[in-house]
Amino acid sequence: MTGQIAPEISPFRAGLTFKCPNCGKGKLYSKYLEITENCDVCGVTLGDLDTGDGPAVFVMLLVGFAVVGLALVVEVKFSPPLWMHMALWTPLILGGSLSMLPLLKSMMFAAQYRTRAGEDVTTEDDKS
Repeated sequence: MTGQIAPEISPFRAGLTFKCPNCGKGKLYSKYLEITENCDVCGVTLGDLDTGDGPAVFVMLLVGFAVVGLALVVEVKFSPPLWMHMALWTPLILGGSLSMLPLLKSMMFAAQYRTRAGEDVTTEDDKS
């Protein structure tokens, strides 16, 4: 990572707005879920960090908890047939997952950038 960290940029605000975690102005994504290599405003290198599977795990937990809870309530109150459950919950699972994933990935990326997670910070004293 190159460039200076701007301390006034909140990682949560940068994540919620899909902006560069360094300047808060440039776009974070070049495509759906693809982090841009360099910020087009401040020029900081963003492609070095990787959020891994963390955002996907959080999405599965949140969407799964909501859908299972709603499906249980619908089953107890209305007892619809199985095809009705499929028709109700499949779009909700897909829509919820696909809409939440960029948000959680950008928030995790901004927090990871702020804490400099994954950056090699060895000093001359550590090398000897």
